[in-house]
Amino acid sequence: MPKLNRAPLRVIVEHDAPMPMRDGTVLRGSVHRRADGGPFPALLVRTPYGEGSFRPVPVTPALEAGFAVVLQHCRGRGSSDGEFRPWLDEGADGHDTIAWIASQPWSNGEVVMSGTSYPAGCALQAAATRPPGLKAVVASMTPHDFHDGLKYHGGALALGSAVNWGALQAMLGLTHAAEAGEDTAAGFRELLPVLADQAAAVRTLPVRDIPGIPWWRDWTGHPERDAYWEDLAGTLRHDRIEVPVMHVAGWFDLFLGGTLENHRRLGGPLVVGPWTHLPAGGALDFGFSASPQAIRLEQRQLAFLRGADTGPAVKIFVMGDDVWRDENAWPLARAVETRYHLHAGGLLSPDPPASAAPATFTHDPRDPVPTTGGATLLADHTNVGPQDQRDVELRPDVLSYTTGVLAADVEVTGPVRVILRAETSAAATDWTAKLVDVHPGGRAMSVTDGIVRTSTPSGTYTVDLVATSQVFKAGHRIRVDVSSSNFPRFDRNPGTGRPAAEATGADLVVQHQKVYPDSHIVLPIVPR
Repeated sequence: MPKLNRAPLRVIVEHDAPMPMRDGTVLRGSVHRRADGGPFPALLVRTPYGEGSFRPVPVTPALEAGFAVVLQHCRGRGSSDGEFRPWLDEGADGHDTIAWIASQPWSNGEVVMSGTSYPAGCALQAAATRPPGLKAVVASMTPHDFHDGLKYHGGALALGSAVNWGALQAMLGLTHAAEAGEDTAAGFRELLPVLADQAAAVRTLPVRDIPGIPWWRDWTGHPERDAYWEDLAGTLRHDRIEVPVMHVAGWFDLFLGGTLENHRRLGGPLVVGPWTHLPAGGALDFGFSASPQAIRLEQRQLAFLRGADTGPAVKIFVMGDDVWRDENAWPLARAVETRYHLHAGGLLSPDPPASAAPATFTHDPRDPVPTTGGATLLADHTNVGPQDQRDVELRPDVLSYTTGVLAADVEVTGPVRVILRAETSAAATDWTAKLVDVHPGGRAMSVTDGIVRTSTPSGTYTVDLVATSQVFKAGHRIRVDVSSSNFPRFDRNPGTGRPAAEATGADLVVQHQKVYPDSHIVLPIVPR
């Protein structure tokens, strides 16, 4: 019988350790370190989500790798004092926390940071302040900007995720205030209906009147990238980040574009799996081989933080083939941008169209196309990732363009965009596009999608579908769906030119749409 002969690892844990910030606010967290030896480098993770969000952190593996581990609550969250202000304080607080760690007798002065989503942003914002002692960062599934790709996509408000995340943070804030002895009854009365029925909340008109979320009018009142967003952007200066960064993304994560942009700006290893933001995963099962455990991602992240990573520059999961593949760089230099045209009659083909007649549909923002999967973070955590689009495609306000049955595999790996020459009867509208993999039995599984909000009745518009790595197998077909809404993933464009957040029900106008056949999707096709 095998015997491991492992000696016990004695650990000292200090809960709610006070960590003073420069303005006098006291943040708190737990400190885990070996009882023997030292001094140690420290792994710092900062979160606004409370103690429960620390449980996926690999504390024991990090201790075994020689780190002390500091798990800190952002200000106004968990056991930390102060007021939580999304994104505003994370750079300075991270800087001060690193200085506190470096001053501890158990510390050797070196700190690394990691996190997923907001905690990853905390790490990048701290890195932008160039704190002495910070050596490396692992940033997973996090945006590169607080306007573009976080609250707004292609000019449209990411309504469902903004309400879901905003309501969660509002609840955590009220809970924190209640624990401090404040009267929160009025705040809970406003917020509870939103928490109880987000499907109803997102239909509130005007959108700016959704109650209970403290920052809601700021987010909805600044649809353009103005001084409000520029001030926030000043807390995440990529040009000031000097430490090495490892990036982890998911093909179905709402921050895929942000993570890829962080990688473009900062360099460092990149790993992209067939993952959503939360573990729900969508309607396709890619198997155990698609999991982070299958590629020993946790072990590689710790090796990177120790300065001992020997993995590939880029590692991607190629869907369809359902295999991991190592690459030298992203995007792939060998991918060939190939146009597939949106022909009259619903054909999708690399051949140029013979007819100039447009396809038409009528869009009514009172009855928007329902969100069915995609890169979402909705209250319904099952409405995410690859989902069957057949019911959506039966709607008269969705145009579908489909290739013939493929005689051979077609690999699409890289950035994807749709170029639409289109026209509306309204003063303004939205254009949405979706890339779909049609299986032999008819299942139409979404791959990636996007939106662009326009302020003109006609023109040529680019819909950014971000990126994917999808092999459309022989016997399958490639499809592009075009419409003018994807709700509640994105808010509704009233069609009048009035800011969407201000529109009432009376402002919603029916929009008669035309899509011309010189429109096309640009697919990065990898020779096989």
